Amino acid sequence: MPKQYGFFINSKLCSGCKTCLMACKDKHDLEVGRKFRRVYEVTGGAWVEQGAAWIPNVFAYNLSISCNHCENPVCVKACPTGAHHKREDGIVDIDPDKCIGCRYCAMACPYGAPQYDEKSGKMTKCNFCIDELEAGRPPVCVAACPMRAIHYGEIDTLREKYGTACDVFPLPPSDKTRPNLVIAPHHNAAKANAQSAQIANEEEV
Repeated sequence: MPKQYGFFINSKLCSGCKTCLMACKDKHDLEVGRKFRRVYEVTGGAWVEQGAAWIPNVFAYNLSISCNHCENPVCVKACPTGAHHKREDGIVDIDPDKCIGCRYCAMACPYGAPQYDEKSGKMTKCNFCIDELEAGRPPVCVAACPMRAIHYGEIDTLREKYGTACDVFPLPPSDKTRPNLVIAPHHNAAKANAQSAQIANEEEV
C-alpha cells in the first residue's frame, strides 16, 4: 500500500473538456452545484501598443483540481468530531457517521474541496475513489481523461518522475497545507503569475 497517494496534473495537455468532472459527478451521483473535481479556465492579457502596431499578449489555460489529500490537511484539524481523517495510504476521507455537517472543514480548506450535501446534511469530498483503487482500477477522473492529463500514484514516485511544481495560479501557496499534488504548468502559467490573470468560469468552480 502506498504511503501517500497523490495526483499529477499535466496542465499542458488539459483541453478543458471537463470529462473528469462529469465522470466524477456521475460516479458519486452529485447534484448540480456539488462537485469533487473542478476545472479552472484561466485567462488574461490584453492588446499592447508597440509603435504603430497593437500586439496581443493574451493567454489561456485549463487546470483540473480536486482534493489534494494534503500532508497537512487543515480540514482534519478543523473537524470537531474526527469525521475528517487521514488514512494510512494518505487519503483524506470523511466518516459520515461522525460528520455533523458543521462545515468547519469547508471554511478551513483553501482548495474548496469539502462540499456540503444538502440531502444528507453531511460534508462530502473526493476520496480518491477508494473503491476503484481496491478493485485495482484508477480513480474515475484519471480513467476518463481523454487527453491523459491526470495521473495518480505514490507521491514520491510522481515527484521523482515529474518534479515538484504545484504553485500555479489560481491555487493558494502550497506551504499552507503541503498538497500531495504535482503540476506540469502550462507555458502560459508564468504569464498568469506576472499579469492580472482571472478565472473565466468562476461561476462553475
